[in-house]
Amino acid sequence: MTTVDQPVDVLLRDGSTVQLRQISPTDAPGIVAMHSRFSERTRYLRYFSPYPRIPERDLIRFVTVDHRDREAFVVLAGDQIIAVGRYERLGPQAPEAEVAFVVEDAHQGRGIGSVLMEHLADAARRNGIMSFVAEVLPANGTMLRVFADFGYQVQREYADGVVHLSFPIAPTEATLEVQRGREHRTEARSIARLLAPRGIAVYGASASGQGVGAAVLGHLRDGGFTGAVVPVHPSASTVAGLPAYPSAVDAGVPVDLAVVAVPPDAATAVVADAAAAGVHGLVVISAGFGEAGPEGAAAQRALVRAAHAAGMRVVGPNCLGVANTDPAVRLNATLAPALPPAGRVGIFSQSGAFGVALLAEADRRGLGLSSFVSAGNRADVSGNDLLQYWQDDPGTDVIMLYLETFGNPRKFARLARRIGRAKPVVALASPARPVGVGDTDGPDEVAVAALFAQSGVIRVDTVSELLDVGVLLANQPLPAGGRVGVVGNSSALTGLAATACAGQGLAAAEGYPRDVGPSAGAAEFAAALAETAADEGVDALVVVFAPPLPGQLTDVDADVTAALPAALALGKPTVATFLVGRLPAGVPAYGGVEEAVRALARVHRYAEWLRRPPGVAPELAGVDRDAAQAALRADTIDPAALLAAYGIDVVASVPVDSADGVADAAARLGFPVALKAAAPGLRHRLDLGAVRLGLPDESTLRQAYAEVAALFGADVLVQPMVPPGVACVVELVEDPAFGPVVGFGLGGVATELLGDRAWRAVPLTDTDAAELVDEPRAAPLLRGHRGAAPVDRAALADLLLRVGQLADEQPRVRSLTLNPVLARPDGISVLHAQVRVGGVVARPDTGPRRL
Repeated sequence: MTTVDQPVDVLLRDGSTVQLRQISPTDAPGIVAMHSRFSERTRYLRYFSPYPRIPERDLIRFVTVDHRDREAFVVLAGDQIIAVGRYERLGPQAPEAEVAFVVEDAHQGRGIGSVLMEHLADAARRNGIMSFVAEVLPANGTMLRVFADFGYQVQREYADGVVHLSFPIAPTEATLEVQRGREHRTEARSIARLLAPRGIAVYGASASGQGVGAAVLGHLRDGGFTGAVVPVHPSASTVAGLPAYPSAVDAGVPVDLAVVAVPPDAATAVVADAAAAGVHGLVVISAGFGEAGPEGAAAQRALVRAAHAAGMRVVGPNCLGVANTDPAVRLNATLAPALPPAGRVGIFSQSGAFGVALLAEADRRGLGLSSFVSAGNRADVSGNDLLQYWQDDPGTDVIMLYLETFGNPRKFARLARRIGRAKPVVALASPARPVGVGDTDGPDEVAVAALFAQSGVIRVDTVSELLDVGVLLANQPLPAGGRVGVVGNSSALTGLAATACAGQGLAAAEGYPRDVGPSAGAAEFAAALAETAADEGVDALVVVFAPPLPGQLTDVDADVTAALPAALALGKPTVATFLVGRLPAGVPAYGGVEEAVRALARVHRYAEWLRRPPGVAPELAGVDRDAAQAALRADTIDPAALLAAYGIDVVASVPVDSADGVADAAARLGFPVALKAAAPGLRHRLDLGAVRLGLPDESTLRQAYAEVAALFGADVLVQPMVPPGVACVVELVEDPAFGPVVGFGLGGVATELLGDRAWRAVPLTDTDAAELVDEPRAAPLLRGHRGAAPVDRAALADLLLRVGQLADEQPRVRSLTLNPVLARPDGISVLHAQVRVGGVVARPDTGPRRL
């Protein structure tokens, strides 16, 4: 939510940043100054007249709004207002408002109009305005395109020389697609400007050659950067053999990137100097910011604010740096003295120290690098920005991420789902929930791993696994299935490989493993590999070789590794463990059989995800969003009304605390009834005697109440009986790594004890919902286990979709539990619901664009 106290920074079409905030009366001088810079054409197109100056009466009205019926936002570049947009409601309580905005000539064409439109529409919707109207001169083609390109259903009328536009402003799939497309292009462009600069200014490199600044400067110089390298030093004329200047602008060359290695208290002065030179972004190597306590956090906020005000993005602080191996750039602005060879893998590391180790190991394994970014404290640029960039980068085929935490989990999951369809994303990220984060039970480690898989992310546990998978993806095609042909010259190793395949969800193909024997020569080994690669029953190859005697080959005239290229030519992924000899380029080599098979299995699961249809979010009948809002606006939330607004009916439940109350409730509901202890943890505990079912008359009911009250207290619930079914549980929780997630499992003490739940991140597709129903280990009970009739699994999937839509649209709902849900062949019954809500919060990855 944008408020007077919370201005937001936004990215424009060219990748630069500006600030957007609500207008205030103190903006009057800035509005007058902006108006004075307008061309005559801009004034005429906005005001339909020359309007050479703003009368005092109009100026007061422009800058004085109530932020409800009249709203206005200004856009600032630095301290200068460069655009203003406003809406004004067409009468008291009217559902329509007139919208208009104007952008200073020098800043037109940068996408400011679309940003203003997003924020104005969001503010209007929150104030009950449902549609906008606008009047535009036919000659104002730019403004007409802004409205037309937004995805709204715009109606046009031409009268009296003016084009009259009207359109509803409720978000739709079309408007979200347009907004996210703009988000993608602006974020990708902002990163592209960092990774392919024309020139680089280095601040904080000492003339003595000591310190991190000097180290980065040396790596830039020695790495062959193709642009200008400008050391900025207050007194030295040369640094590291390069001409130095007291200010970046003094160098007289284009400078797009600044590397900053100065103490925190000097950082804002560096920002000002870099801005004067036209720098687009900062890579802040220096420590002592957010990681150093409250004072450092304040310095970090000031740094980012100053950089954004100057239109710049920030990598870091406390980061390792950035690199780009493109021969046209050859950028090594990192603390790593050497980079891996040029290749097609993009690497993001949150940790600087970890990034050094990662680059060194990638170099050792020959994993080719396209670009690298270490985000450090992630004060601005994050892994999500890099995903946006790498999606369209023609030089990157594989994306590898090291993630300590998620800044915007919903956005990460959304981007990964989209990008993973084109390029594999491998993430080293802990499956464990951070200690002290979240106040409800949620996905366990196995379930979190499944959530990554749902988004198409190949999650790994160690640096070694990250590189194991990366090397395979970078050099080999994806497997067409899970049938593995194991070939080797050691029965022990081939047997071990076959066992490892079974443990990783792969299967040894029919007729394998194949042991050619320890005495087999290169020709025999090559023939076996060629036959396996040509076998239509084999989807991937695992090749193992061990010398019969240490340091000796069986055929001294031919290296068995020479047999591999012919097998690779048939297009099936091949992994190898050779205990002697050097593998040819393009063959992923592993130190052990288990590592090779594990990497192959992870890539196989990713390939399976690609083959599955992505699913769609179906339009659900019976959803009433206005009723849902009414249920949440009440002083005391009405859970039943909220659920009913999403088509989820809960069986009536009457709370009572006396025998007479029980009898009256049963008379209203009609016998037979169920009697349950009221405490949430007891409502489904038939095994403890807290639930009594099928009570046929008042006498039996009163006797049951006396027994339950004696054991569990006077407060009970009375419900009408419904047909029996398989008890299920549906949950919604807020997960720290993925945002809202929906869980499904079967009811009962045993399944709860074992944590037999499947989880998916919101929003759910029809594919997600179907997989949720089938994934729990106890799911066979739903399909007719041991002769029982199968339940209506489609009804369960529909229920999950409704819970997912509620979670997606109602951020105030923090958790939800439906327990039990009885599933039968003819449908389902939700017996109990528990809903917990919180205050209004801005949920990440919703609303108009902002950094």
